[in-house]
Amino acid sequence: MSTTSNPPLPFGYSPIPAGKIVNAVTCLEMLAPPPARPDPASTASLRLDRWHKPASDEYRALYRRVGEDWMWFSRLVMPEDKLRAILDDPKVEVSVLRDADKDLGLLELDFREDGQCELAFFGLVPEAIGNGAGRFMMNRALASAWSRPITRFWVHTCHFDHPGAPVFYQRSGFRPYTMMVEVCDDPRLSGIIPRTASPHVPLIESNA
Repeated sequence: MSTTSNPPLPFGYSPIPAGKIVNAVTCLEMLAPPPARPDPASTASLRLDRWHKPASDEYRALYRRVGEDWMWFSRLVMPEDKLRAILDDPKVEVSVLRDADKDLGLLELDFREDGQCELAFFGLVPEAIGNGAGRFMMNRALASAWSRPITRFWVHTCHFDHPGAPVFYQRSGFRPYTMMVEVCDDPRLSGIIPRTASPHVPLIESNA
């Protein structure tokens, strides 16, 4: 992620137009493999399967199931040619967390920048949260990332995500190195995701 210098934000409160959402982003990284952590006993039936060149509609369906309540929408609005360029790139690894025939999670590792790996997407469907599946998937994400000749593994999270995400990433070996603010259109107002999604993020629309 680029962290080139931009004019600093003013101190204090800044008004945001109606229909926009403000995202406080935390970027984290690790520069060496962390100590291994055991898989929870509750995850014995889980497996992580590579998903080679997934069909766009199937990929977006799982992406939506995993991320709708955490304001994931970038891949829903991405033009088809740009999405296919990512999913078809051999330097991008997409995997699905499964329990028997149930799809429970999405993992995407991006190795397109030499010497680095971005944990581009990491998430579980709602019913899989809180039973150790995240640790199971992270253990495999770490093993896969550091099996390549990289010197940096990084991820960003934000206050739209699950509230436990920053602590989980830090327990996994990531360390925060910068924060950013993102302003964008609220995707619930355009119908990209339902108006009822992400209820922890206030929906403010213009009265004009």
